[in-house]
Amino acid sequence: MHAVGKIDRNIYKCITEDIVTDEVIITDERIRHIQERHPNDYERYYGYLKEIVEHPQYIVETNKPYTALILNEFFDGREVV
Repeated sequence: MHAVGKIDRNIYKCITEDIVTDEVIITDERIRHIQERHPNDYERYYGYLKEIVEHPQYIVETNKPYTALILNEFFDGREVV
């Protein structure tokens, strides 16, 4: 497990009120999943993960319990990522 950052529970309560912890982690299994199914995305976006979870621009509810899709847009000097 790798620590990503901490969420503000007040922001994320739009998905669920039952948030147990404010800590966000990513497992080795999820990293492998990203690397296998989305080549280069993990390496490209890893540096943004803390910013994304701590300051989301959009939070979308998913069909999985206690799961949200978090969307952010960044400009890296060349293109929007």
